[in-house]
Amino acid sequence: MYRIVFIDLLAINYTMRIMKAIALLSGGLDSTLAIEVTLDSAIVSLEIEALHFTTVFCRCDGAQGECGSSAKKIADKFNLSVKNINNTSSLLEAVKKPKYGYGSNINPCIDCRISMFRSAKERMNQAGASFLITGEVLGQRPMSQHLSALSLIEKETNLKGLILRPLSAKLLEPTIPEKNRWIDREKLLAISGRSRKEQISLANLFEIKDYPCPAGGCLLTDPGFAMRMKDLLTYQPDFELNDVLLLNIGRHFRLNKDLKLIIGRNEKENHTLTNLAKADDILFEIADYTGPVSLLRGLFIEDDLRLAGRITARYADIDSSAVRLKILSDDTIAPDNITALNNTEIDRYRINV
Repeated sequence: MYRIVFIDLLAINYTMRIMKAIALLSGGLDSTLAIEVTLDSAIVSLEIEALHFTTVFCRCDGAQGECGSSAKKIADKFNLSVKNINNTSSLLEAVKKPKYGYGSNINPCIDCRISMFRSAKERMNQAGASFLITGEVLGQRPMSQHLSALSLIEKETNLKGLILRPLSAKLLEPTIPEKNRWIDREKLLAISGRSRKEQISLANLFEIKDYPCPAGGCLLTDPGFAMRMKDLLTYQPDFELNDVLLLNIGRHFRLNKDLKLIIGRNEKENHTLTNLAKADDILFEIADYTGPVSLLRGLFIEDDLRLAGRITARYADIDSSAVRLKILSDDTIAPDNITALNNTEIDRYRINV
């Protein structure tokens, strides 16, 4: 007697096949869990390459570079290669003219995500990868992570069905990796909303520790920074990277539509202001006294310089009712007989909250 045995050659082929995916790795908990869950759910042999995006607006990748170093640690944990992509140029253009508008402050989240996914798609094609992985959670971000926004981003990037969101996958339409049985949908999750209890429980389960930036890692979502950014957009819409770098330094004052004053708050900021000064800027300090360095950017007359000096004098350690200004670019003393403005007068010009 003969027994007829049917063998699913397609299933065997996929199980033995080594496939590749690209994971967007911020260095935070959600993107870490997304990789963990994807690897646990993989039916095929899966190789993952991580992409870590940074911009000038990233809080975590500032002086300490917490997210950058965390992304590297996470990549090492999973034995992944990681490629760093600076997305500043694209995001600056999005801030100037966002196709899909701003969030609650001046954050063009949808345009930003579209830009990131376009870069990720380009890398996916270069690497011969078959799909993308992200740690996005349905409903976690009010602007960019609701269902219609996720669909819009996929449409704009021509990535429909190719973005696996393992933390919320069971709340979304099955993706190509799930349909093709590269990933077991039953092992994916159904997390939604802004609570992070489920993620924290999973972090304990997977023994993931020291994860940075649970939320709010972008300066464009910060109300104080957004006020400075809006001022820049209003009065200097053709701004450059140098102008943006100044926004997170010192005290900012709008003297008139053509002129801005920035005053250093400590020695480090004084040094940074000096390094970022352009040829047409005026750098000055209060002569004969310890105090801040000030940067004046824009068109001005002597009365404007005197006003800038009076604001600066308020923050200098002086014991005289009248002081002189020292112009640092040419080491001259001018103008003199400067008296400090009081706080009420200064508030008329203050940009930050």
